[in-house]
Amino acid sequence: MNNTLLLPLPGNDSLADALATRIDAEIGKVTVRRFPDRESYVRIESPVEGRTVLLCCTLDRPDDKIMPLLFLAEAARDLGAEKVGLVAPYLAYMRQDHRFQPGEGITSFYFAQLLSSVVDGLVTVDPHLHRHRSLEEIYSIPCRAVRAAPAISNWIRTHLPRPLLIGPDRESEQWAAAVAAGAGAPYLILEKIRRGDREVEISLPMADRWRDRTPVLIDDIISSGGTMIEAVGQLRRVGLPPPVCIGVHAVFADQAHADLLASGAGQVATCNTIPHPSNRIDIGDLLAEGIRSLLTLPPSSPE
Repeated sequence: MNNTLLLPLPGNDSLADALATRIDAEIGKVTVRRFPDRESYVRIESPVEGRTVLLCCTLDRPDDKIMPLLFLAEAARDLGAEKVGLVAPYLAYMRQDHRFQPGEGITSFYFAQLLSSVVDGLVTVDPHLHRHRSLEEIYSIPCRAVRAAPAISNWIRTHLPRPLLIGPDRESEQWAAAVAAGAGAPYLILEKIRRGDREVEISLPMADRWRDRTPVLIDDIISSGGTMIEAVGQLRRVGLPPPVCIGVHAVFADQAHADLLASGAGQVATCNTIPHPSNRIDIGDLLAEGIRSLLTLPPSSPE
């Protein structure tokens, strides 16, 4: 019997399938359902005693997922698992990392405490680190944060002629710079010019010199799509071709994907950290590498 067991939560079967052969693991089976009163029922239907159990659950729209996840982690440990880890390509609750207004909860820290209490380690892809240098600043367990940049760079080299990488704002520069380096392409960051309290204009530096390039907008998370839609409009106004919009995580709240396409984007491509029709870029090999690194760690008890 294989010592590593992947347990996919509902909706994560494709993730487990993609990882099983890469890390030489067995795919197990769980049952997750709701009682009539909406409480969660979980059951692990594969033997876990003495094994390393990896729960597979990407954490977009997390509130309905977290209770089954916590219960399955506790059940695996209660049933004798040697180690319990979490593979969450998209990691939720990273945005609220500071008390911006009096009385606000710092939910990134609370969520980190919660997960750290039930699993021994975590593997994710490009967490939205803003005020923290690493996940270990808020998580008390070993973490592996996989960078999607190599996979995105490879996709760009294969599919796009003469790309110009563009970050829609300063916060996106870390992703634009890393992808541009891997793709062997130039990059720039759009500049926001505030004209008043409510009027903000986006400026493209030296637009004329880039007209023979394929503009590629890149950001880590596309949620409402507002920032990228604004950037698409500016690129079209200065005469550049319809840009390719790339996001690491395809959150796409409400009609954001349709709105982005309607804004003038030539193509939308995302990594498969969250299942979505826009998934074009496979991060399976990079994610498996992060998992293998985590599996080399000795057993530990979560705090």
